[in-house]
Amino acid sequence: MCRYNLSLANSAISGEFGFSKAQMGNIITTALLAYACGQIINGLLTDRLGGKRAMLIGAVGTILMNLMFGIASFWGLLWLFVVIRGIDGYMQAFGAPGMVKINAAWFRHNERGGFAGIFGFMINLGRFGIFKLGPALLAGFTFLGLIQIPPLHWRWLFWIPAGIALVVGTCMALIVKETPEESSFPSVNPEEETGGQVQAKVFDVFKNIVTNPVIWIVACAYACTGAVRQSLDQWFPRFLQEVHHVDYQSARFQLVAFSIPFVASAGSLISGFISDKIFRGRRAPVAASLYFIETVIILTAAQFHSANAAVLFLVLISLTANATHSILGTAAAMDIGGAKMAGFASGVIDSFQYFGGSLAGYFLGALLDRSWGSYFYFMAPFGLIGGTLMLSILGRVSLAKK
Repeated sequence: MCRYNLSLANSAISGEFGFSKAQMGNIITTALLAYACGQIINGLLTDRLGGKRAMLIGAVGTILMNLMFGIASFWGLLWLFVVIRGIDGYMQAFGAPGMVKINAAWFRHNERGGFAGIFGFMINLGRFGIFKLGPALLAGFTFLGLIQIPPLHWRWLFWIPAGIALVVGTCMALIVKETPEESSFPSVNPEEETGGQVQAKVFDVFKNIVTNPVIWIVACAYACTGAVRQSLDQWFPRFLQEVHHVDYQSARFQLVAFSIPFVASAGSLISGFISDKIFRGRRAPVAASLYFIETVIILTAAQFHSANAAVLFLVLISLTANATHSILGTAAAMDIGGAKMAGFASGVIDSFQYFGGSLAGYFLGALLDRSWGSYFYFMAPFGLIGGTLMLSILGRVSLAKK
């Protein structure tokens, strides 16, 4: 929720302070680049610190930065929004490597695609939550049928999710165990020889991961996922509002707000299951198919101009983009890194998603200042490139260097 709240506040911030789409794109791009760099640095640190500790560091950081972003609304300075969201992006980059590292120790190789689907579902649960909560905060609502909450300023889109993150982070600190051995269960991956110790030396992790060519091919393909995914996530509320005059409280927007995270979760679960059970842990064939299907959907979307068509194609794009998101950024990273090096493997691969996604900030924003007509055409090439890269490594997503 703390990651997806800006898309709902985008238009309101522009209106209040007179920021152009390119200027709003500066905030988005800075956050995504900071997240990308943070994934590399924090992924390496996670393999040293452990996943639980890394996730707690990230939780504290994003809570503080979301509170600060709301407070910054009292000044309305672009540079201050950019700095705060950039720091927030870096702190959030502890989350994915930490989550992937913990679960690499808890899931077998042929179960990790399934976990990737669950991980994708959790991410999309946050999207669903903010897309339901955010419009209600902006328009006002009745709490428990008793207390009338008036329309709130957009800053509450940052304060309320920070409070929710505090509750969840506290539960994680008290409950989560790093490995099965900590809960008195046997290792699920004895062939990885962790002995219940998942921390590793920084140099050993760095050497093993950066010299694996599969990592870089997957990472470049994942950059294509990021470009499409962030183009959708960061701009679709404003696209519907400005092009199709869809109000955030309308039934049509609520349908999109529900459907995008729902199909994203379904795509993550289905693609993970297919890669586990049908392709026996091979992620590339599934990802290649999804990229090419995504390209066809995007180019078709550009040919239709009704609000109903926009809703349909936004949902379909979310399905394909998030399906590749889970099996490459999560499952493939665990396959390549194992329990000891999954944090850095995840960090390297996931960083490229956000390097690619950063293009959906300033550059897409500048294009949209001219016309919304370039919205879908901006995304289309990335699906084609991602699919081509995946074809080059069919069957090769493994720890072994080939």
